Amino acid sequence: MTWRVLVTCPPMLLTLAECQARFVAENLEVTAPEVVQQLTEAELCDMIADFDGVIAGDDPFTARVLETGRKGKLRVLAKWGIGVDAIDLEAARRLGIHTSNTPDVFSDEVADVALGYLILLARQLHRIDAAVRQGEWLKVQGASLRGKCAGIIGVGSIGQAIARRLRVLGMDLVGYDIRSIDPEFCQQTNLQQVELEPLFRQADCILLACNLTRQNHHLISAKTLSLVKSGVWLVNVARGPLVEEAALLEALHTGKVAAAALDVFEAEPLIPDHPLTQFERVILGSHNSSNTREAVLRVNQLAIDNLVRDLKRAAPISTV
Repeated sequence: MTWRVLVTCPPMLLTLAECQARFVAENLEVTAPEVVQQLTEAELCDMIADFDGVIAGDDPFTARVLETGRKGKLRVLAKWGIGVDAIDLEAARRLGIHTSNTPDVFSDEVADVALGYLILLARQLHRIDAAVRQGEWLKVQGASLRGKCAGIIGVGSIGQAIARRLRVLGMDLVGYDIRSIDPEFCQQTNLQQVELEPLFRQADCILLACNLTRQNHHLISAKTLSLVKSGVWLVNVARGPLVEEAALLEALHTGKVAAAALDVFEAEPLIPDHPLTQFERVILGSHNSSNTREAVLRVNQLAIDNLVRDLKRAAPISTV
């Protein structure tokens, strides 16, 4: 039996050649559309019914998309990566569509980028590089990281990897998570688990490493930014909608937030004339922190594993 599979995850699309032998072995007929960041709901609805399964990126698998797919062949949705916030999981369960993801796969990769962003904010290396390229000899007085307090929101596998790196730099660590953080880890890193309000008040820099949920949408808002130290730094390597961009822009204008590094945004890709692009002290990424060759090839195989497992166990479905 041959299964028709749609792949929408950009990092996997760029490395499909390395997956071809596996596709042949598993009898997968793969379609690879052109994707910049994600397909739209309308684009998915136009094509989804033709496929038995999907290896998905951050595309909006809404109830409408899933219902359209279920009327056709769709029975398996394998998320490439960790975050499933773009998938209507309740609708998938109701429709009998098997879903999966690949948890705990990018801890080191994302933590490396978070560390890189933090060092850039502290020493403004990106500004120095740009100035030297233009014939200038910019001398920026930076800030030492040792002794600063880093507040990590989301102390799962990525947050813990960030904490280990920052501890080596001599930073003081506070962390917030909806679950109890492993006491042994806290002892090893000297991280103190706190509630959100004391984290906002204590931290010199705030790093977002949590999942996006309905409850934490716009976690960084005008209200929470009113609690932070004046001149705080913000690093977001999690999900864009955790940050209310209008509130962040106002805080950047007033200096309440001195600097920010954002790998993700409320709407992606970021439009060229977005107000955030006007701030020299804001570093802009392209939702790329997990993208190393080693990690991509590893997660490709895990996503295929999940897809094939669920295709084999999914009972044949009738149209609804």
